[in-house]
Amino acid sequence: MSVSREFLWILIGTAAVTLIPRTLPLVLISRMKLPDYVMKFLKHVPLAVMTALVAQSVLTEGEEWMSPDNSDWLAFFPTLAVALLTRSLLLTVVTGVVSAALLAWLF
Repeated sequence: MSVSREFLWILIGTAAVTLIPRTLPLVLISRMKLPDYVMKFLKHVPLAVMTALVAQSVLTEGEEWMSPDNSDWLAFFPTLAVALLTRSLLLTVVTGVVSAALLAWLF
């Protein structure tokens, strides 16, 4: 299998277009001293994003979103418990992924 130059340039271009808007603000902001109220605000952004993703994933299953067959809904409970008890985004994500994987494996 050969890869054309055109494909490589397209791949490099899409990587740059994806990477630059994500890393450039982070690099610039990490060098600045932000006020305390901005830091308090930014501290809540991951939780807000995670809540939106979880709510969209769990609650958009149509009328059957709360049925026992919906493994997303069942994985939600241990994930919510870990989130409330630990307040750790990493542990919450790991718990959600492991819970969903175990439920998919069992059912």
